Amino acid sequence: MKKHIDKVLKALIGLLCGGLNGLFGSGGGVVAVPLFKKLGLSTKKCHATSVALIFFLSLLSVISLSVSGNLDYATTMEYLPAGAVGAAVGALWLKKIPNHALRRIFGCIVLASSIRLLLK
Repeated sequence: MKKHIDKVLKALIGLLCGGLNGLFGSGGGVVAVPLFKKLGLSTKKCHATSVALIFFLSLLSVISLSVSGNLDYATTMEYLPAGAVGAAVGALWLKKIPNHALRRIFGCIVLASSIRLLLK
C-alpha cells in the first residue's frame, strides 16, 4: 500500500511541478525543493534533483511554447552564454555552501519574489 501511495504522491508532485513550469517558467522548481525535502532528500540533493526535473520539464515546455509561437529565440540566445556560465558557477557553489546557508538563501529568494509579485 505504501508503495502505491508513494507512486501517486510522486505523480502528483510531477504534475504540479510540470504545470507550474509550463505556466511560470521554472516555477515548478520552487515547489519541488520543499516537497523533495519532505520526502527525505538532503538539502543539496533537493536542489540538484529539482534542477534535473525542471530541465526535462523545461524541454517539454520549450517545445510546446515554440509550437504555439510564444518563444523568442533571439532573446533566448542573448541570455544563454552568460546564463550557462552562471549555471556552472552555481553548481560549483552548491558543493561548497553549507545546507543551512543554502536553505536561507533559497528562502530569501522565494520571499523576495513573493513580495515583489504581491506588490505589483
